[in-house]
Amino acid sequence: MLPVYSGGHTAYQTFLLENLRKYYPDPTVFSKSTWDIIERFWNLDLSYTDELLRSKYSVFGPKPRTPSCMQRSYLLSIDFKVHSLTDWAAQLKINPLYAILSGFRFGDTPGVGTFYDFLNRLWDSDSDNLSPHIHPLKKKKVQKPKQKGEKAESIEKITVEQLFKSMESSSFSIDDQPYASLFKIYNHEFLTVSISKGLIDTSNLSIAGDGMPVVTSARERKHRICKCSENGITSCDCDRYFSQPDCDVGYDSSRDCFYHGYDLYMLVASNSESDLPLFPLLNPASKHDSHGFLETYFRFRAFLPDFHISKWLLDSAHDAMPYYQYCRENGIQPFIDLNEKRGISMKYKDDFTIAKDGIPICKAGRKMNHDGSEPSKARLKFRCPLASRKYGCSCSTPLLRLQIWENRPSCNER
Repeated sequence: MLPVYSGGHTAYQTFLLENLRKYYPDPTVFSKSTWDIIERFWNLDLSYTDELLRSKYSVFGPKPRTPSCMQRSYLLSIDFKVHSLTDWAAQLKINPLYAILSGFRFGDTPGVGTFYDFLNRLWDSDSDNLSPHIHPLKKKKVQKPKQKGEKAESIEKITVEQLFKSMESSSFSIDDQPYASLFKIYNHEFLTVSISKGLIDTSNLSIAGDGMPVVTSARERKHRICKCSENGITSCDCDRYFSQPDCDVGYDSSRDCFYHGYDLYMLVASNSESDLPLFPLLNPASKHDSHGFLETYFRFRAFLPDFHISKWLLDSAHDAMPYYQYCRENGIQPFIDLNEKRGISMKYKDDFTIAKDGIPICKAGRKMNHDGSEPSKARLKFRCPLASRKYGCSCSTPLLRLQIWENRPSCNER
């Protein structure tokens, strides 16, 4: 039968109050951190989940668990740092606090299979994965960087410029995505609430983005489906069966190791008080951040068209000319760390300074003269005022000619 939960969030609060008084009459038994969790879930209204998932249950059969209670319980397992659903289902049976905060009566809690069934209802696709299980081996793999702390080089088949054109010409509809229900729940119960409380200003939004590793297994799980080994061929390029087809091998620069799983690219509101999340997207672990941002950003703009973006704050992995060109065309101010691998051999402060009007000043204190431009590269050129092309420079500290990226400010100018 369909799930029934009359009273919404108010009914949950009444249930929580009654059962906490019953099982824990002395409030001092809880630590401050536990009271913080109790207060957070007291105010967390998840009743929209009941409304959204109602159509995903059959009208026949036994009464199911309330979807909002299942969601609340799963979120509680994260807060209490119980990362296994099997362990969490066991904890619900022996710990009254966990059961009561979830919205279940102690002694009548769901099993681990019920949790997996609930998670399946959040995925709007008949397939468990975005990619097929059987596909070719990747010919190009992520390589370890030469220096510790550096990010791995991109192995993408297309350039950033090509991906920009592809993303700009693509149309994304949230109803066509397998994670549509997940996004609607997140948008209605978390993002919209942050906006209504004034924590996120959608009219003047500064966004920051970065990728982070999500490990799913210790190694890549795949096996042959061909008969090459039976014919004495030990190495072949035939398709393999991958247990986790959406995952692959990437490099974690912060931990200096390879890993198998996803790259979670997260967009956050950098001008909010706590860098509140805006939109997450899981990519394969090998996805370079310069591509991960575009995959995430254009979906974010399509799903939340009313958000006005004024600034980008990104690291040096995003330092590519198409980023600056897009920002100029769309009125966005970029704050992007310069990548020294892209020809920036020396910091500006070692050679010259920039005046308030944007003109470079040499070590002798003289303003440089404008000496042409390269519109194709968005580049301005300046030359020493005491230099001539025929006789050279009469200054004791010559700086004959330099080029300034018109849309690539140095870190010191920010």
